[in-house]
Amino acid sequence: MITIQKVNELSKKDFVLMFCWIFDEKIVEQVSELRPFPSYQFLHLAVKKLVKKSSIEQKLLLLQSFPGFVDMITHGSSQKADSKLAGLQSLSSREYKKFVLLNNKYEKKFGFPFVISVRGHNKHSIYDALKKRVKQSETEEILTSLDELLRIYFYRLRETIQNEENYHLDRQSM
Repeated sequence: MITIQKVNELSKKDFVLMFCWIFDEKIVEQVSELRPFPSYQFLHLAVKKLVKKSSIEQKLLLLQSFPGFVDMITHGSSQKADSKLAGLQSLSSREYKKFVLLNNKYEKKFGFPFVISVRGHNKHSIYDALKKRVKQSETEEILTSLDELLRIYFYRLRETIQNEENYHLDRQSM
């Protein structure tokens, strides 16, 4: 873990290198210009604002660049521990086929991978969410997927950055 103070002191290049595994590189570059942040929560809020105000094309590119859900199940990812806890690493062959078929339908309909923060879910609730979300309109699903993506970003930041209780920013630098 790195402290929020150290995050604020990183060069732009080091900041981008540190966080490009969490966020899209363009987002990392933009958010690096908004430092200093008093906490990882404020860093997340800045990312959230950048994502929300981006064009629909940028939002779609962001979603399309996210690893596919089935890839996460089969090959693992930075969410591997979470997917294991949710029971996705131990799907029966029948369950796996059901996920793949529904996921393929989802990707064909929307043109981007199914995005869900698996924390707090199990394989049944994830499947139910996929089943429900494949029926949504494109606009609804883009918004839902972005919310899930931002939730994933939040958890990754929380695991990467340690807030300091006694760390106070000079108000003039904010």
